[in-house]
Amino acid sequence: MGDLRVGTGFDVHAFAPGRPLVLGGVTVPHGSGLAGHSDADVLVHALMDAIVGALREGDIGKLFPDTDPAYAGISSIELLRRVGELAASRGYRLLDADTVLVLERPKIAPYREAMREQMAGALGVAVDRIGVKATTTEGLGFTGREEGVAAHAIVLMERSRP
Repeated sequence: MGDLRVGTGFDVHAFAPGRPLVLGGVTVPHGSGLAGHSDADVLVHALMDAIVGALREGDIGKLFPDTDPAYAGISSIELLRRVGELAASRGYRLLDADTVLVLERPKIAPYREAMREQMAGALGVAVDRIGVKATTTEGLGFTGREEGVAAHAIVLMERSRP
């Protein structure tokens, strides 16, 4: 077994009318999407930050600044693919990832497997290496008031070569 590293990620985006809601690379039917420079996929952003953290590369804002017009409206799944390539170039592979969406609505269960497939595909790993869960805050805080969505992620990475 090679060098093991963990990384954690967290992201938040506010709801914004007139945008599609993209979570885990899947467009989920809802009255509003999320505000952001890219497609604002809060779940993928948290996962990317966890991987980038394990690599000790800073955060996704460093790699993909929201001031760069090249990333305006870009698919977060494409950015995740690039993060996966960065990890591979450093000799790391994803052993496991677990993610949590924090939101009141919409319900995530009908889209969970598609999200897992999208994220696993972008990273070139088996679907069973990606976990997706969702929880509510029982009406408390900004997610409880349905003002936005938060996401957490944790990853375990292995470096197989120096």
